[in-house]
Amino acid sequence: MPALLVASRNAKKLAELRRVLDAAGVVGLELLSLADVAAYDEAPETGATFEDNALAKAMDGFRATGLACVADDSGISVDALNGMPGVLSARWSGVHGDDAANTALLLAQLGDVPYSRRGAAFVSACALVSASGQTVVRGEWPGTVTHEPRGDGGFGYDPVFLPDGSTHTAAELTPAEKDAVSHRGRALALLVPALRELAGS
Repeated sequence: MPALLVASRNAKKLAELRRVLDAAGVVGLELLSLADVAAYDEAPETGATFEDNALAKAMDGFRATGLACVADDSGISVDALNGMPGVLSARWSGVHGDDAANTALLLAQLGDVPYSRRGAAFVSACALVSASGQTVVRGEWPGTVTHEPRGDGGFGYDPVFLPDGSTHTAAELTPAEKDAVSHRGRALALLVPALRELAGS
């Protein structure tokens, strides 16, 4: 069974990819996380775009392990902040991966911004690098930043992101509901043909 390295230690991202593959009927791929392979030097996320960072992470994983590798870089782009936090989303507050601090800072920066101007989009770029080449795709999920967090599902900025056409924040959706419409779900769906070829299914 071919193995696919997911260049992340986030168990939720691994589970999300597994659900997308299952829904698409892609079988025969063993998913591994960074916790399942020997440690290697990971390039810092210094790219100017989500695509740059995703491809760099996938290239690192493929070179270090020889395994086909998929990586994503994602974040939130807020209209009133000229597209920021963008690629800095995970470390917006200065500490990488502190979801509560990042969200609190974002809400503070939008404190006086009316709801009509709080438009935003979650963005995910996913890259797949294997012996047969590389593929980079992008998914976007438009919505609005709420005035306060709601819901305890998901991660990152999910509690303050209200998708267009929804009365529930991303953190109030079930995993299956989120997969069907989310930025990462949309990007991963675009990778399915390449992953199906990799799996030989």
